[in-house]
Amino acid sequence: MSILGRNALNKFSIGCRAAAQLTPSLIKGVNNDCTREESNWGTQKMNYSGLGNVFSNKLLRCIPRFVKIVEVGPRDGLQNEKEMVPTNVKVELIKMLVSSGLSVVEATSFVSPKWVPQLADAKDVMKAIQNVNGARFPVLTPNIKGFEAAVAAGAKEVAIFASASESFSKSNINCSIDDSLKRYHNVALAAKEHSIPVRGYISCVVGCPVEGMVPPSKVAHVAKQLCDMGCYEISLGDTIGVGTPGTVVPMLEAVINVVPVDMLAVHFHDTYGQALSNILASLQMGIVTVDSSVAGLGGCPYAKGASGNVATEDVVYMLHGLGVNTNVDLGKLILAGNFICKHLGRLSGSKAGIALSTISTRVSKL
Repeated sequence: MSILGRNALNKFSIGCRAAAQLTPSLIKGVNNDCTREESNWGTQKMNYSGLGNVFSNKLLRCIPRFVKIVEVGPRDGLQNEKEMVPTNVKVELIKMLVSSGLSVVEATSFVSPKWVPQLADAKDVMKAIQNVNGARFPVLTPNIKGFEAAVAAGAKEVAIFASASESFSKSNINCSIDDSLKRYHNVALAAKEHSIPVRGYISCVVGCPVEGMVPPSKVAHVAKQLCDMGCYEISLGDTIGVGTPGTVVPMLEAVINVVPVDMLAVHFHDTYGQALSNILASLQMGIVTVDSSVAGLGGCPYAKGASGNVATEDVVYMLHGLGVNTNVDLGKLILAGNFICKHLGRLSGSKAGIALSTISTRVSKL
């Protein structure tokens, strides 16, 4: 790493420590023990600080000790950019994300360049990261042709994507939900023959830009199909970001009834500023895997009104504040976000990233 890079990391480390000192330690002893005896609310007299501790113990004690973050920025984030991002920039971004400690980075997508021209260099990206160690690099494969291209390019893990909305399925991948599942069944069979893991995505799990609210039963049906065809993990995506804990919880309840909770992940867009609250509610229900995008990059080219994914920096900041381990270095992660945003010519979509960058700048001037 260059002297400039080391200096930047040192500044962010100072900034993160300063932020930690400014943030009250409100949550102590968070663990995964959901059977601990309840506090005796009826006999305790409490001041405000005592009440805060009881709330922490009662409401947050089921938060997992470790959460796996699936970084989707290089694929789901950059696919929605108007301008083409050079291959070398994508590769450098992926390397920086891995350096921050992220163990799963969705690298690219093997789709037709006609539909997603921003990812036309998928083969070149995969070639450039073949020797990058420390992370898995799943790629999106919409059909058997895409799967074969991905395998030829060296992909060791693939992902397929279905929708819980009939209208969105037709507008996004030009076929019905049932037809898409038949298509993915063929991909899953081919992947099994090659001993390649398959991750499943479901879009529009709460709402659809065409149909409006999506019934939880539809999400559960698609999730069960993906599970039955062999997906090791199923990511539930609020594609247009309309969900709140009030709609996310019933959806998760329906899916957990047919798919084991440890096979599920959540994928929230932050269109209405609800992503972090939805993630917190999901964690309380047993979810331990969260998709996010560095600097809040992303959206969906086929979902009008869909803003960026929840920012990975914001997710990590919240999780660390809850005492949850992620194995991610927030300072290095912010550097990755700043790197891609500088290339794109815009500010980061991460509130934590902006705030900590500001703090580190102030501290460096002292």
